[in-house]
Amino acid sequence: MAARQTKNPCTPRADAPEVRLDGETLSLEDVRRAARGEARVAVAEQSRLRIDRARAYVDKIVREGQVVYGVTTGFGKFADVSIDQSEVLELQRNLVLSHCCGVGVPLDAEEARALMVLRANVLAKGYSGARYAVLETLVEMINRGVYPHVPAKGSVGASGDLAPLAHLAAVMIGEGRAWVDGEWASGAAAMKAAGIEPLVLEAKEGLALINGTQLMSALGTLTLLAAENLLKCCDIAGAMTLEALRGTDAAYLPRTQEVRPHRGQVATAGNLMRLLQGSEILPSHRDDELDKRVQDAYSLRCMPQVHGAAKDALDFVRRVLEVEVNSATDNPLVFPEAELIVSGGNFHGQPVSQALDFLAVALTYSGGIAERRVEYLLDPATSERLPAFLTPRGGINSGLMIPQVTAAALVSENKTLAHPACVDSIPTSANKEDYVSMGAFAARKAVDVVKNTTWVVAVEMLAAAQALEYGEGLRPGHGVQAAYRLIRQTVPPLAEDRPQTPDIEAIAELMSSERLCRAVEEAVGPLDLAAAP
Repeated sequence: MAARQTKNPCTPRADAPEVRLDGETLSLEDVRRAARGEARVAVAEQSRLRIDRARAYVDKIVREGQVVYGVTTGFGKFADVSIDQSEVLELQRNLVLSHCCGVGVPLDAEEARALMVLRANVLAKGYSGARYAVLETLVEMINRGVYPHVPAKGSVGASGDLAPLAHLAAVMIGEGRAWVDGEWASGAAAMKAAGIEPLVLEAKEGLALINGTQLMSALGTLTLLAAENLLKCCDIAGAMTLEALRGTDAAYLPRTQEVRPHRGQVATAGNLMRLLQGSEILPSHRDDELDKRVQDAYSLRCMPQVHGAAKDALDFVRRVLEVEVNSATDNPLVFPEAELIVSGGNFHGQPVSQALDFLAVALTYSGGIAERRVEYLLDPATSERLPAFLTPRGGINSGLMIPQVTAAALVSENKTLAHPACVDSIPTSANKEDYVSMGAFAARKAVDVVKNTTWVVAVEMLAAAQALEYGEGLRPGHGVQAAYRLIRQTVPPLAEDRPQTPDIEAIAELMSSERLCRAVEEAVGPLDLAAAP
């Protein structure tokens, strides 16, 4: 179990702005705002009518004794077992409890709240057949700082993220465990402390809470937003390294990009040119015969192509998630206007699983090229005018020798994590669920790849900032200078050997908090993830 927290960092203030859920218009940024407690959650008025209509039709089905999966039958392989009307409530409760089988470290507060917000948005869409009271309960939990203990492992991504969502649903009925008022408590105690009455689930409602792709989508949303910021940081780090190595910006000129106009490539080249604008270093050696370069190594010259390809990949991931967070991923779906309850496959996580595997691949090669630039800075055979390992007293000091080893270890780990989860499957539920997506694992891998790549790029910034100490008094470009100044407010130059984990972590925090990007963008304007179409 994760270490106890001293407070709930995600409970929104009573006067916080609202994110309104209607199942149609939720943005990825709104998910993060609500997950961080920067906004309260409310339900759009038009959702109430859709929810009530779908619920009325479910009640009609139960009264008439019609055979409908998950409403008047068992689940999975037990779909052919009819349930007596007197046992409908017990069926839904047992469904939730029996699916609470997750293991491992629980989701953190932000992740758990993102899971809750996305599940609430599915209910607000109005095709789940649950009562409005179910949605109200979930919204109250979000706004009053109750979030469930959700073990991260145990989902195969079809029929959705069953086990993780069951741990959420358990708290809603006063079972399970939850975080409230600064500690873990039983679900019943947590709900009581927050002044929320636990639910007694009615027909279809257990299934409406646990069937869907909200774990993979929650982790995917938070990870994508972190990855988008990280790719901007990759451009910043690359520009710092280029200046420190006295490279050339010739490869970033617009004319080259115009004849191969991938949007991410064009955006990256434009970012690099803005970051380098105003540099005294680049023009200082253009006419120096001893330091004149026709072309740089690929890790410098091909940043538009490599970083740009990653940006294009993230654009695809964003489009998938923007659809997914506003989709009905239940089974069965209730269409009261057509008097239909349809057992389909919207719970299957393949679209999200594939996208998050793509994200992991994109960030893996982004970290890989960053690590190569670190090595280029440290090796006297390639860095030329810089001291070996960027230490003024080599031998007695090792300088930045070992941070590069750390970066190499992280890059190698990412290569394994980049193996796709979405191509794997293992049958479950006596072959009723015979092909699954492994979307939850794809999401968890993506989380780890982004964390690892953040540290790798932090090592590059650490090395590049150190290398800029040898810039002979020449100012770097405006964007590089802004990044260097912010880093130096936290991490001093390396004169003598010292533990460098705090330095790496401090720069990683500047990146993850978006402080670094904000400081740079204040100096040079917005950095782009894609060129205008």
